[in-house]
Amino acid sequence: MLALSLEQPGWAGKIPAGVKLLALMGATVLLYPVQSPIILGLVLPGVAALYGSLGQQALKSGLAMLRPLLVICLMIGFYHLVIGAFGRGAVFVLKLLAMVGIANFVTMTTRLSEMMDVVMRLLSPLQRLGVNTRAIALAFTLVIRFTPVLILKARALTEAWRARSTARAGWRIVIPLVLLALDDADNVAEALRARGGVQK
Repeated sequence: MLALSLEQPGWAGKIPAGVKLLALMGATVLLYPVQSPIILGLVLPGVAALYGSLGQQALKSGLAMLRPLLVICLMIGFYHLVIGAFGRGAVFVLKLLAMVGIANFVTMTTRLSEMMDVVMRLLSPLQRLGVNTRAIALAFTLVIRFTPVLILKARALTEAWRARSTARAGWRIVIPLVLLALDDADNVAEALRARGGVQK
């Protein structure tokens, strides 16, 4: 479910987690408004080059993590082709692949403990008030890890709805998505309890 860290992250593993998270945020902000499939199409080879710079195994792992997303992208592309908006669909698919690819690269080259350390430093003033900053840091880190997964599940639910109805999915997928998220959260909670919980 969660992107696994590489055993040998290479040069990317030497970059501080805070810098990588800021770069991820910046890349997301820059890519979100882009509507040109040509520009987005040029971004993907750049993302692939990032993985390739860490070795063949990293590239294979990155492609494997995107494989489930490809099925959804094909469905989205076909749907937009049918409704005569293939250009808009291509932009969405390329943007989704690029953003998820960059996010996975960051999580693959950053240990969970490093991400938690960054958040804990930001929350350190709250420790004087007796706040369990470690629990908050873990929550933030899990959100970063889970976001690509929830996006995929939301898209899958949307496409499943469109396959059965001409009406827009909208709010109708909210409850199923919440139930899926709760189920994932319950599994993570069980795993944490099995390891002794979150210590201050």
